[in-house]
Amino acid sequence: MPLDEEDVRKIVQAVRAVLNAEQSVSGAIGERWAGGQLVMKPGKAGTQEKTVPIEVFFRKIVGVRERLRVLEQRINAHPKLSDEDRLQLQDYITRAYGSLTTFNVLFADPEDRFVGTKGSEED
Repeated sequence: MPLDEEDVRKIVQAVRAVLNAEQSVSGAIGERWAGGQLVMKPGKAGTQEKTVPIEVFFRKIVGVRERLRVLEQRINAHPKLSDEDRLQLQDYITRAYGSLTTFNVLFADPEDRFVGTKGSEED
């Protein structure tokens, strides 16, 4: 049974999402942070602080980036979204990237860093 154009489009979309998700998993933590810890000290007296290996925190940040990229691709490829809706949703994603620029200091490679709405890291 031959595939129609819609089937081929869906397959291509799925493959692109997987490939881009795999690419986004890349990203090395900066050398100065390797082996470090993230310490969260509560403001409420008598409560315990939380310590997390910084590599664990970094992987979570990279995971958020991965999910945003997959979402972005799905929005771009969605057949029922209008151009206006697509642009509005893209703007939300770009703003989310901008909110994450604080964590750019953790990335070894500047190309792996988050970029916000102005195309800069300072959003």
